[in-house]
Amino acid sequence: MKHNLFKKGKKGLFIFFDWMLYLVCYTLIFLLVSSLFHSFYIDLSHPYIYGVLAVIIIVILNKTIKPLLVTLTIPITGLTLGLFYPCINLFILKLTDWILGSHFNLEDIWIAFFIAILISVMNALMDFFFVKPIIRKVHTYE
Repeated sequence: MKHNLFKKGKKGLFIFFDWMLYLVCYTLIFLLVSSLFHSFYIDLSHPYIYGVLAVIIIVILNKTIKPLLVTLTIPITGLTLGLFYPCINLFILKLTDWILGSHFNLEDIWIAFFIAILISVMNALMDFFFVKPIIRKVHTYE
């Protein structure tokens, strides 16, 4: 019985690590882009709080709405050879902009598209270098 609890604990730890990794990387991307471009705005009264809050909303939307969007846009993504995929991230960003209102503002669609591309590249790199090796390691110990 202890062995099953240990397995569940490792999966919970992996989920927590996954969330924290995305939280840190997305927040760094938002703070970097907001400092470089004036058309992307995070509330300056508490930029880290609103950056982290935006990331939490984005991660929740990525885990809930994004799989449905990816499934619905498979034909478009296939026709564009994967170039439509950042548009899904763009939609998630604009939805986060709408949810947070004036605390998180994407005024320029090109900056939002740039952020979406950065997020897509960062997701691919994190999956390749961090998430998949950890999943393989967890499966080898099961």
